Amino acid sequence: MPTYEYECLSCKHKFEILQSITAKLKTKCPKCGKKLRKLISSTGGFIFKGSGFYATDYKKVTKSANSSSGGACPKGCAGCPGH
Repeated sequence: MPTYEYECLSCKHKFEILQSITAKLKTKCPKCGKKLRKLISSTGGFIFKGSGFYATDYKKVTKSANSSSGGACPKGCAGCPGH
């Protein structure tokens, strides 16, 4: 559910409310009962959970020329001719 930010046109009271997208917008200030306006808010964001979003999901893995030719060790052993 998105968070909406409102400001009273009369008393300038500002508040945020968690509302469903289909819910009607608030029209009356909870403090003075006068007219509200909905503010444009920039509080949206993403929450990434897991071991590594970039490393596991989007990072392109490329094979080096040595590993594809069969001359280098696939385990990365230094000086190894290959397994």
